[in-house]
Amino acid sequence: MSFTEQLQSVALELGAKGRGILAADESTSTIGKRLASINLENNEVNSRTYRDLLFRTGGFGKYVSGVILFDETFNQKALGGRTKMIELIQKARSMAGIKVDCGVRPLTNFEGETVTEGLDGLRERLKNYAANGATFAKWRGVVDINGTHIPSYYSIKANAEALARYAALCQEAGIVPIVEPEVLMDGDHSIERCYEVTEFALNAVFNALYDAKVMLEGIVLKPNMVISGMKNKNRASAEQVAEQTVKCLKSTVPSSVPTVAFLSGGQKDIEATEHLNLMNANYDLPWNLTFSYGRALQAECLKAWGGKPENVKAAQAVLLHRCRMNYLAAKGQWNADLEKN
Repeated sequence: MSFTEQLQSVALELGAKGRGILAADESTSTIGKRLASINLENNEVNSRTYRDLLFRTGGFGKYVSGVILFDETFNQKALGGRTKMIELIQKARSMAGIKVDCGVRPLTNFEGETVTEGLDGLRERLKNYAANGATFAKWRGVVDINGTHIPSYYSIKANAEALARYAALCQEAGIVPIVEPEVLMDGDHSIERCYEVTEFALNAVFNALYDAKVMLEGIVLKPNMVISGMKNKNRASAEQVAEQTVKCLKSTVPSSVPTVAFLSGGQKDIEATEHLNLMNANYDLPWNLTFSYGRALQAECLKAWGGKPENVKAAQAVLLHRCRMNYLAAKGQWNADLEKN
């Protein structure tokens, strides 16, 4: 298989046949918030124990094509000290990916807006990750909505160009880039405003990818859904979310992109599953449309575990259920009754 064919194969496989991506790439501070929710201290032992629980879940590879990791986890040994975390994922017949951005920073001269950093030294880091088993990577650009002036054209352009430079470097290293331009669902904006900003952001991203000569057949797009802000008192229905999201994607995303894997962005577990199902069940789509969820897969599992060894199997059953529900949604075969089983 040629270099180009390998990139295309991985990008396609990440969303093929209903499988999706588990986002387990929480930074040290973010995993700390997760652990604090079940009254656990944020330390290496607790975070490693939790992720070991996730990756040892029997059968999760049937529903999960890949797992995004944070650097600490990528290089970490599983419980017992003999096996690497990445090896647990590969044993489950999933692929291992790596978050490579260094987080958001304030965008100079644009109060309230951010740009993602991490391009310095990225070429060398990607070579190292590829040599150690990573087949894909992730970079998140963040676009906020605040009134009529945020986001600015400049902030969208800055984040789009960073995503394109990252994607080009990934493909150079033989790694499939997950391109994640996230329009946040915080705030009280309408679904119409979300559509407007998401369309603007996606057009900017694909223009930048084209300019950077990124091979679209070898990427995965990880967008937000077009959805009302969480503080909006008259939030759009699930059917409206599905309709507007598909409309926006069809107007901006080339059909040469093999896989679109949504972020959940703060949606509740079943809400994210229902939206994904409606899109796949009711629309003719040119891409594999699947999930790349973090909290929407992990929240109930974390709660079921509660940091107690005797709860590990129950927590794994909860995780497997959520993975299966989204796998069915990615095939347009989910319904609410299945949640009771």
